[in-house]
Amino acid sequence: MAKNFTEIAYSDAVLAMQRKHNAVEVNAELQHSVGRNDITPALATYLGSRVSFYMATASKAGQPYIQHRGGPPGFIKILDPQTLAFADFEGNKQYISLGNLSENPRIQLFFMDYSQRRRLKIWGTAEIVENDPALLAAVTPETWRQPLRRAIRITVEAWDVNCPAYIPQLFSVDDVEAAHAGMLQHIEALEAEIDRLKAAAGTAPTTKPATAKPRTRKK
Repeated sequence: MAKNFTEIAYSDAVLAMQRKHNAVEVNAELQHSVGRNDITPALATYLGSRVSFYMATASKAGQPYIQHRGGPPGFIKILDPQTLAFADFEGNKQYISLGNLSENPRIQLFFMDYSQRRRLKIWGTAEIVENDPALLAAVTPETWRQPLRRAIRITVEAWDVNCPAYIPQLFSVDDVEAAHAGMLQHIEALEAEIDRLKAAAGTAPTTKPATAKPRTRKK
């Protein structure tokens, strides 16, 4: 039976706080809703498009830590309906997240989609994988040219999306450049149509200003 995320997130202390602040009824519907722990086709497609997320871990003593993880689209791999994995790229070599996971496998992934103003939360347990060539090959992006030493494999226990409240609507440079390119194409098409109509009417064609080309951003 699929686990409802509230079975993980709503501890006795959380429930006590909800009672204190008269929020029991507000949360009742969530607690009785159908649990979601399968990675559905729609969720898999969404995860496959992501280039960034935040990963929360905690030490055995409960000290929390949040780390940003990123990669090219498709760097999050779906292994089966309950399992996902991604490459553990070399970073600042502090190894706080890996150290936490070595003694406490609990993990949460937090995906913030600013352009669509939505957030996705995934609860699970994680495993650091180092001696599995097949998995390491599967999670290595095509553009990655360095040897991959390890991957993180996560068994999904529950996931949830919630409201867009207080999320600012932001767009990436790629989003803006794509919109800008589309706008320029539309302008050029309109100018061509105006010239066609003027030619048919026997008037001078449109004097076209220099059109700025989309900026090429260094990767």
